[in-house]
Amino acid sequence: MTPEERQALEKAVSKAKRIANERASALHDLVEERLPAAYEEIPVIAQATYDACRAWAEVSAKLKAAEIDN
Repeated sequence: MTPEERQALEKAVSKAKRIANERASALHDLVEERLPAAYEEIPVIAQATYDACRAWAEVSAKLKAAEIDN
């Protein structure tokens, strides 16, 4: 892996983590501030949070694998 590829992967991990944290924050806000009235929003926000966390985990695993290979 070239240094440029590694840097791009590190940037992707950082971006994915930021997005996952934003989704988790939205889920937290729903729980803390809008339930039970906004209960219908739970599936959509929870799925978005799950998807963002999974994307972060996948790109993090790629970076970890690249680190092991080098």
